[in-house]
Amino acid sequence: MSTLRFQALKETLSREPIHIDESERRSAIFGENVFDQNTMLQYLTKDAYNSVIDAIDHGSKIDRKVADQISSAMKDWALSKGVTHYTHWFQPLTGATAEKHDAFFETIGNGRAIEKFGGGQLVQQEPDASSFPNGGIRNTFEARGYTAWDPTSPAFIYGTTLCIPTVFVSYTGEALDYKTPLLRALQAVDGAATAVAKYFDKNVKKVNASLGWEQEYFLIDSALAASRPDLVMTGRTLLGHSPAKGQQLDDHYFGSIPVRALAFMMDLEMECMRLGIPVKTRHNEVAPNQFELAPIYEETNLAVDHNSLLMDVMDKVGARHNFKVLLHEKPFAGVNGSGKHNNWSLGTNTGVNLLSPGKTPMSNLQFLTFFINTIKAIYEHEELMRAGIASASNDHRLGANEAPPAIISVFIGDQLSAVLKELEGVTDGKLSPQEKTDLKLNVVGKIPEILLDNTDRNRTSPFAFTGNKFEFRAVGSTANCANPMTILNTIVAKQLQEFKKEVDTLIDEKDLKKDEAIFNVLREYIKQSKDILFEGNGYGQEWEEEAAQRGLSNNKTTPDALKAKVSDKSIKLFDEMGVMSEIETKARYEIEVEEYVMRIQIEGRVLGDIARNHVIPTAIRYQNILINNVTGLKDLYGDDYKKYAGEQLEIIEAISKHIHKVNVGVTTMINERKKANKLEDIEQKAHEYCYKVKPLFDEIRYSCDKMELMVEDELWPLTKYRELLFTR
Repeated sequence: MSTLRFQALKETLSREPIHIDESERRSAIFGENVFDQNTMLQYLTKDAYNSVIDAIDHGSKIDRKVADQISSAMKDWALSKGVTHYTHWFQPLTGATAEKHDAFFETIGNGRAIEKFGGGQLVQQEPDASSFPNGGIRNTFEARGYTAWDPTSPAFIYGTTLCIPTVFVSYTGEALDYKTPLLRALQAVDGAATAVAKYFDKNVKKVNASLGWEQEYFLIDSALAASRPDLVMTGRTLLGHSPAKGQQLDDHYFGSIPVRALAFMMDLEMECMRLGIPVKTRHNEVAPNQFELAPIYEETNLAVDHNSLLMDVMDKVGARHNFKVLLHEKPFAGVNGSGKHNNWSLGTNTGVNLLSPGKTPMSNLQFLTFFINTIKAIYEHEELMRAGIASASNDHRLGANEAPPAIISVFIGDQLSAVLKELEGVTDGKLSPQEKTDLKLNVVGKIPEILLDNTDRNRTSPFAFTGNKFEFRAVGSTANCANPMTILNTIVAKQLQEFKKEVDTLIDEKDLKKDEAIFNVLREYIKQSKDILFEGNGYGQEWEEEAAQRGLSNNKTTPDALKAKVSDKSIKLFDEMGVMSEIETKARYEIEVEEYVMRIQIEGRVLGDIARNHVIPTAIRYQNILINNVTGLKDLYGDDYKKYAGEQLEIIEAISKHIHKVNVGVTTMINERKKANKLEDIEQKAHEYCYKVKPLFDEIRYSCDKMELMVEDELWPLTKYRELLFTR
């Protein structure tokens, strides 16, 4: 066993779990490090408090004098908790969060100093933004970018730093982050959904989109992870033979949580409580050393911020427990990867979930309106929805028998399928009194108030209705939820706008009653969008063939999937809805394509390094041991030595063949990378990396993994799967 591997295992096996005190009630510490509404009531004047609430509820601007009051109160609160610095916390298009810390400390002359934090520092900062991805919006030498306070997401304290959630825009006003388009999309769906909700309740003034994410992850001992160059550099293992036992016994799923992992979870949850992240659920997932946590649902912008914060906190808490938290969608071959299910719904300011049936036919009709419009939106923009979850890492999951396929479809269950089928037969035009009664009592009225358990779940569906919400199951574990949520809320907003226009036209021009107009439009939507509905096995080849006949896209790779983001249809959609300009949309496309290229490029370089500098030298070393053994047998037995050295000779020959294949594969891969790197067009470059470079990974890996089974365990330099997945 290599020295590094031996030391890593020795260090791991000597670990003791850290004791975590959970005696404090979570409700008592929840949000204690958050400048939330309860804290604001204590520190702000009535006018300042009302100004913030008005900004949250209605998007109104905060006066500069009021901002000074808020910043002063925020500073006093932070200082009372031992805070020394503040930062504008934002989410650039790197996929990570960003922050630049400034001290409250200011000198005032004559050797004196004070703690200072003014309204200008709260509302806006100007970080050096030249190195953040911008997709050609700015030249590299144009470094200016601005972060601006987002009052809808409360400031929080992490460590000794006051973190202020902000948007991030360029000098010329284009969005350079995930938050800005999301806020615009949420504003769009609020306006469109509120207008439609007023058909059913005139008291509705606002509609919020809610999000509940489910975060899957792996926990690997930090020493073992550090012994693997591929895990360190790429977040996944680029080679490694499957262990004899993987997940086939299903004994890890929902099993007893390992002691060290539980200590990590307890510590993480206590940190989350203080930061106002309402985590509630924890459990073992399917693969060994894979776990999941999930929170209570929140308003979408806040939920996105909390998930981004959580991923950072997980890494820091993991380090305290000597764990490396792996968020990559597919860190290990042969076992399930990780996703991040996004559960989405719409709720009114009156407390009604628009995707939950009520007790009356009218509330059921409201439910059906938003339910069917959501399905129609997915049908119209299924290719864009697929683009919203595209990444080099998520490509490993989509289409595998562990995650939904790359084909976007909607699962609604037998009961609601039957309801839609009956609604499809609604009379065109005005309804007779008897038809109205039959429709409301026999179709709409039959929908139960609670649909949570009316149908079995379909884990193969990318977008499934689960009782009172839709679950977007295909989102990758590393994803910033803002990306798919921006798309989903935008397309639903657009669809609801179209729906209202059609209904109003029927009311105004065809003299139909409101209910009749709604039924007529919904009936047409059911007919138009039923090809997106699928209740069967999404893993089967039959579905791929059927989906093709239905005209649904099946973009299995990121370069192919991302093109939908810059189609004329998508550019027009984002621009019309005020979510992203054409420049912003194209910039994001270029950034995501370029990121794909860089990730495959890095993986190729790391794989080549490991193959040639770790695997091949080790295989040759073992081969030499065998050769010496054969030579000794030949000296001992003369011409009869082959009787005793046959197996050794076979292994020597097999190793030689695999060494040759690895070396040829690495050389070919390097040459293909060089060819791709010469291409100026980023689309062509991504295509070459996808179809010419990446396929060589599997060829190289195959021979490396075969040699892992042949070479003496004591010599093998890389920590093996059985150690990574089963050492706890």
